[in-house]
Amino acid sequence: MTWRSPLALMRDALRGQRAREKDLRNLVSNLPYEGLEKAKQPNRHFPSNAIKTTKYTLLLFIPMNLFEQFHRLANIYFVGLAILNFIPVVNAFQPEVALIPICVILSLTALKDAWEDFRRYQSDRKLNNTPCLIYSRKEKQFMERRWKDVRVGDFVKVVCNEIVPADLLLLHTSDPNSVCHIETANLDGETNLKQRTVVSGLLNSEFEPESFSGIVVCEKPNNNLNHFKCYVEKPDKERAGAGIESLLLRGCTVRNTDHAVGFVVYAGHETKSMLNNNGPRYKRSKLERKLNIDVIFCVILLFTMCLVGALGHFLWLQALPGIPPYLVPDSSGHLDSPSLSGFYMFFTLIILLQILIPISLYVSIELVKIGQIFFVTNDTDLFDEETDSRIQCKALNITEDLGQIEYVFSDKTGTLTENKMVFRRCSIMGTEYPHKENGKPLQDYCFSAILCWRGCVCLSFSLKYHRVHCFYFLLLQLLCAFGSETEVIPDKKLLQQISRAESSSGSRKTDPYLDFFLALAICNTVVVSMATAQRRRVSVLLWMGSGDGGHSQERKDGGKICPIKISTPVVKILGLTDGTNLDKAVAPSDNLRYEAESPDEAALVYAAKAYGFILLARTPDSVTVRLPSGEDLVFKVLDTLTFDSNRKRMSVLVQHPITKEYVLYTKGADYAIMELLEALSGKQKNTAADTQHHLDCYAKEGLRTLCVTKKVVSAKVYESWSVDRQRALAAIDNKEELIMDTAVQLETNLSLLGATGIEDRLQENVPDTIMALREAGIQVWVLTGDKPETAVNIGYACRLLEEEDLVINMTVVFQITCTSILDCTLEEVRRYGEDPRNVDTCPDIALVIDGRTLTMALSPDLQERFVDLAKRCRSVLCCRVTPLQKSRVVKVIREKLKVMTLAVGDGANDVNMIQAADIGIGISGQEGMQAVMASDFAISRFRHLKKLLLVHGHWCYTRLANMIIYFFYKNVAYVNLLFWYQFFCGFSGTAMIDYWLMIFFNLFFTSAPPIMFGIMDKDVSAEVLLGVPELYRTGQGEYKFSTFWVSILDAFYQSLVCFFIPYLAYQDSDIDIFTFGTPLNTISLFTILLHLSIEIKAWTVVHWVIMLGSVALYFVVTLAYSAICVTCNPPSNPYWILQSQMADPMFYLICLISTVVALLPRYHQRSPPGVCQALHPAGGRALMCCHRVSLLGPL
Repeated sequence: MTWRSPLALMRDALRGQRAREKDLRNLVSNLPYEGLEKAKQPNRHFPSNAIKTTKYTLLLFIPMNLFEQFHRLANIYFVGLAILNFIPVVNAFQPEVALIPICVILSLTALKDAWEDFRRYQSDRKLNNTPCLIYSRKEKQFMERRWKDVRVGDFVKVVCNEIVPADLLLLHTSDPNSVCHIETANLDGETNLKQRTVVSGLLNSEFEPESFSGIVVCEKPNNNLNHFKCYVEKPDKERAGAGIESLLLRGCTVRNTDHAVGFVVYAGHETKSMLNNNGPRYKRSKLERKLNIDVIFCVILLFTMCLVGALGHFLWLQALPGIPPYLVPDSSGHLDSPSLSGFYMFFTLIILLQILIPISLYVSIELVKIGQIFFVTNDTDLFDEETDSRIQCKALNITEDLGQIEYVFSDKTGTLTENKMVFRRCSIMGTEYPHKENGKPLQDYCFSAILCWRGCVCLSFSLKYHRVHCFYFLLLQLLCAFGSETEVIPDKKLLQQISRAESSSGSRKTDPYLDFFLALAICNTVVVSMATAQRRRVSVLLWMGSGDGGHSQERKDGGKICPIKISTPVVKILGLTDGTNLDKAVAPSDNLRYEAESPDEAALVYAAKAYGFILLARTPDSVTVRLPSGEDLVFKVLDTLTFDSNRKRMSVLVQHPITKEYVLYTKGADYAIMELLEALSGKQKNTAADTQHHLDCYAKEGLRTLCVTKKVVSAKVYESWSVDRQRALAAIDNKEELIMDTAVQLETNLSLLGATGIEDRLQENVPDTIMALREAGIQVWVLTGDKPETAVNIGYACRLLEEEDLVINMTVVFQITCTSILDCTLEEVRRYGEDPRNVDTCPDIALVIDGRTLTMALSPDLQERFVDLAKRCRSVLCCRVTPLQKSRVVKVIREKLKVMTLAVGDGANDVNMIQAADIGIGISGQEGMQAVMASDFAISRFRHLKKLLLVHGHWCYTRLANMIIYFFYKNVAYVNLLFWYQFFCGFSGTAMIDYWLMIFFNLFFTSAPPIMFGIMDKDVSAEVLLGVPELYRTGQGEYKFSTFWVSILDAFYQSLVCFFIPYLAYQDSDIDIFTFGTPLNTISLFTILLHLSIEIKAWTVVHWVIMLGSVALYFVVTLAYSAICVTCNPPSNPYWILQSQMADPMFYLICLISTVVALLPRYHQRSPPGVCQALHPAGGRALMCCHRVSLLGPL
């Protein structure tokens, strides 16, 4: 290896940094430079494909981990006190002993971090050593290498079912149409196949990597999975544009393609998948923010107690008549002045009383949250059998926020609805064709269909009744279970119209009815898969007593086994069967499977198929459709103008195979399409008016509407447009804007063909869930992109809107109108509230607002008025809103009203809203997993939100809140024993309890019970919480400013009792310091644990084991320590102290009396009457019942 000077290395590093930071990268093939040293490699500045997700190295683990842990101020505080204890003039006890608690906490955290990092290391090593195929110029073939060996500029070959190792620009595939199908489940969770095409202009049947001499110019790496800017510059300077449709992303899986070859453009940590891998997000919960404030109060309390102690020590020294013999001067005979001694004593007392700040609280909170998440994820009620999925908790530190939610923002499609589309209605050229049969669930047909079935060759009249009954029942179950929502039952009137249109159009095949269904079949991005599973079919074997025909098989008892094949659609089978030949009724199987990016597209393609317009194949350059007559038409695809949220439509430009015309088929939202229609006259105007009327009717029925149009483009216009289009595709700067401009340029003067209405049914128990959330005091908003009529219909169906509600519709064009409506409505609402007759009542107001009006309402001058009106509404329904508007609404409500928000959605358009809320919940539905991947929690059904919030949210919050309050109480009660003793020892910082036992007390004796309390306690059963949703709202005040200080005052009272009862009992006796301290330690243990026993609402075996185990551990450890520790704490020692105490009846009497007196106020305050009197009547009665239940046993 050639030696290079440090200056050359530095210069090369600077060049590499500049190359990586450039907006555009020029990449060339590595093959001509194969075997040369790294300094001569053209792409050397870009990172390799090896990844490293670990945070630490073996040598630097300790310093790096300590540095990370010291970001927590509490750790710095305790380490500082431990170091302070090494200073002789202020130390409170042995310096080494002071290090033990913080060392234990830091060590446990370090072990956890080391284990997590080791798992990351194992994952990295496995991934980096995965085999792949890289082309070698020397070997003249693809050679097996490892993923970590891949470099930018290499040619990589990926075979079927293999994972793509880096971001590859697709240059060649085994498919004759230069198509590669990929599955992106590892990136976005979507299992449907996506189509990738070879870069246009580089299509060669025989591809040789060594012959590639172009320069690949691409943008700087970014994390946008849906956009990619690139072009390939050929030696003749011609540019071939490429986008995301030609990029194979790292982590994708190649499907239905034998092999594909790509050029590596991004590797390692620069790939899009790695740039999106940001790890878990950290969110601070509302309870944690309150906790930090209370920690500050504890610090203030600690400093106050230390100031009192320092001042007391100063006054005590000044009051001494002389120098007592126990004050020993230093080596020079100098004795510190009382003021200086008091100053030193301030720091000594900080060391002595440091446990007032709970050192183990943060670790305990993390353990409690892990336990809570375990129980949430293993709740069988939150498991969905249909998708075989359970709830996912992705944000580990905000579980308690689930119990604090005040506003829920929900998407509609796929969140409140199934997102399983059923083709219900269509309007063609102003004539409506209702598909009433498609609107009924399949089960509605099953029973009547069976009754209509009259006989079969396999059935015999000699069958006994119970066998016939069993056959019918089995058939009913099969028909209902294996029905497919993709099957469309054609409208007879429309079938006749299509038949007439096909015969009248002759060989040209151009008729509005034919064009309508051709548009449904062509204008989409559906991938046709020929190599996947066939349509599901089931065989039923029935035993019959007798039968005929050669199709049956002999059974041992002489009967017949008759195979009956049943396939969907059920109604077609049963309707066609005449009882003589079942085989005629069975629809012929086919090998087609449609992979659609959205259920809407699949529903339209299946609708076209039901009318005989079958999408047979799709390539980048052509679409093959079979007509009802059986003729196959191959349309040449000239361009696809994909859907985007701004245009609200998509188009496909094709060349008709018969007429050779350039035809643009477009489908999209009605309001976006109607504006683009050509100048209407006469019949066309009537057609548009009728279609609009039908669209309004569809929307009122809650159907999703689309308009379908056609436009014939002249050859001259197409040629001119094509030049602009290619220029836009090859652009790097402002590529998206240029592409959109070309699409808008072509999508004008459209001819209306018709419209469709697709039903998206509500999910199960959605109305019940919304009503329960409302009763819990949670405001529910629905934000959707649907039409207002559709959204309102769904709003009533899901009980977001009620019949008695006053619905305010805000759909305006001008801002002055918006201002006027806001002012008038607010005035009416305020006037209603000020009326004495309406005391304690509020009008049930619902607000329906569209996207355009919402933009005006959220403007700076109207924002306050809109928020004021919205908070007075029982429900708000926002229609025609964009993804950015969804997130804006959430942010405005959260920031202006200072409320806890939750957003729930299922699609990529909900990601912004989910991330803007305090808690984001993704639903794993039909639109991929983008929402799930961006969320804090993931569920499979909207109804799961009810138990997640009302039960688990309530439990997580109340458990953690009570545990934190208990932690503060426990530490204050224990440390105050030391503080009260200072009044009797001259504020000298002396402790009457052995230092080791003080450390064990917090680390071992009283650490497990509060953790168990935070994980397992149930103040109310799940059944009661679901039955009385109001308890969710009343439980939100568990952790309050007053609750914290009541617990602190209770701790002061209990410490006074625990100290002064033994003090008065042993007054004027000759017991030593540890003999006095041991009963105090024991009393404190009993008081603290029994205090927790009063707080526990539901006792289980685990509670008893941990509580009794803590007491047993205390006595075992203390007895053993007292027996073996002779000189552990010179000059005094705790040898045989507890043994002597336990032989004295006074010890037991003091422990009993002190514990009872200390706990009497707490016991009285937690008794059922006290609880009920503190709440309103309804809540009090509910909690009274809950309390009585809890006394009987675990909930």
